[in-house]
Amino acid sequence: MPGRRNPTRSPARGRSGRGRRPVRRRRGVPGLDAVGLLVAAALASLLVPQARKWLQLHGSDIAAVAVVVLAAGALMLVLVKTARRGVSAWTTRRRRPEGWDIRFLDGLHHSQFEEAVRDLMRRDGAHDAVRVGGAGDNGADVKGTDPVGRRWVIQCKHRRDGAAGAAVGTPDLHVLNGTGRPVHGGDVVVLVTNGRFTRPAREFARSQRLHLVDRAVLTEWASGTSPLWGLLPHLPTPSRKRQWNPRVLTDPTRERY
Repeated sequence: MPGRRNPTRSPARGRSGRGRRPVRRRRGVPGLDAVGLLVAAALASLLVPQARKWLQLHGSDIAAVAVVVLAAGALMLVLVKTARRGVSAWTTRRRRPEGWDIRFLDGLHHSQFEEAVRDLMRRDGAHDAVRVGGAGDNGADVKGTDPVGRRWVIQCKHRRDGAAGAAVGTPDLHVLNGTGRPVHGGDVVVLVTNGRFTRPAREFARSQRLHLVDRAVLTEWASGTSPLWGLLPHLPTPSRKRQWNPRVLTDPTRERY
């Protein structure tokens, strides 16, 4: 009759009258897992003795290589830390030139030596001191004005071996004498070295009113006991009528370098 359901019709079937297909589960091949375990066991029984024998033969070599690698790594770590400490110490000492020793200055590169001379000038009150050394410097490496207004023109000659290195001779002074006053407008013309000067160079400097800073004077200047203008004799009269104030050495408000 219309409106009645067929009691024989399965409720799992849809309108099409087709039922859902049962899901078939795949079954493993009988004995395959057991065969795999047997193969793995056989391989292990063959490889493990061989590996043990190889380790017995070469174990000492492996241990030696491991020790060398570890030692090299430790040495590299120490070298890196030492280099970092060296850079840090150099940076710190550059910023605090109150008590540099001559050995510290001996170990500098020539360009760093010029920067050190500039920093010493700034330390003592020549706050406008600049490094101008390089190609085309016309004989001047550092220029600056002292607290009483004198213009300083400085040429630097660094010797890696210090006093044992080659002495500075008259040719270097000829260049400085020809440009220090007419080209750079210097009131005080100086040649600074961590080494020594020849006797003809000293005689020429005396005749041309050039000032020489040798290793001994540089050692005293770098120590901070006196500014450079307090160590050199026969300096020209200041171009400005202003007394030098020794408080510039200890005034905490002045700019530090």
